[in-house]
Amino acid sequence: MESIFAFTLASVALLGSPGPGITALVAVGKTSGLTGGFRFLAAMQVGLALAAGFSALGLASTLEAFPAARTVLSAVSICYLVWLAWQIASAPVAGEIGDADRAVKPSILTGFVLGVANPKAYLAFASLFGSFVVLQPALGTSDTLAKWTLCVAVMIVVDFAWLALGASLGRIVLRPAAERVMNVAMGAAIVLACLIAFI
Repeated sequence: MESIFAFTLASVALLGSPGPGITALVAVGKTSGLTGGFRFLAAMQVGLALAAGFSALGLASTLEAFPAARTVLSAVSICYLVWLAWQIASAPVAGEIGDADRAVKPSILTGFVLGVANPKAYLAFASLFGSFVVLQPALGTSDTLAKWTLCVAVMIVVDFAWLALGASLGRIVLRPAAERVMNVAMGAAIVLACLIAFI
């Protein structure tokens, strides 16, 4: 139980810290709400679960053998994040148009690509799977499956919390000037998180 607790705590710290995916979740939650961002969240979780599986099976290094595929996934992810940052920063503020028209419409495909091509996630998974033994070493496959399951469970809970935080921010009534500042700050945060993760 101590090993499981330590692994779970480390997973929350590594997978729950802000990065491109989490910053995007907060932004999507703010502009689209909890319900509007749920499909994006679900698609992103599928992508992250695959990334965790690649890491657990040692296939992340295999992806490195195909730099063209990795470059394409990363480029798509970066392009989407920059586009999302622009959409957030330039979104009309209260009083300009109706709330229904102001929401950024997140794509299921981009949510998935953002999950499966997130470099911060791969670093976190590699650290978690390489540094912890949750079950006895003799149960190698079971240990790997247990760590993957715990990672997926932590991601779902933590990422949902970030989406909910974004949705809560979207319900705050601000003056148009203050809302514009918040939108620009969130857009800039996405770009900054993206640069940190990919550089």
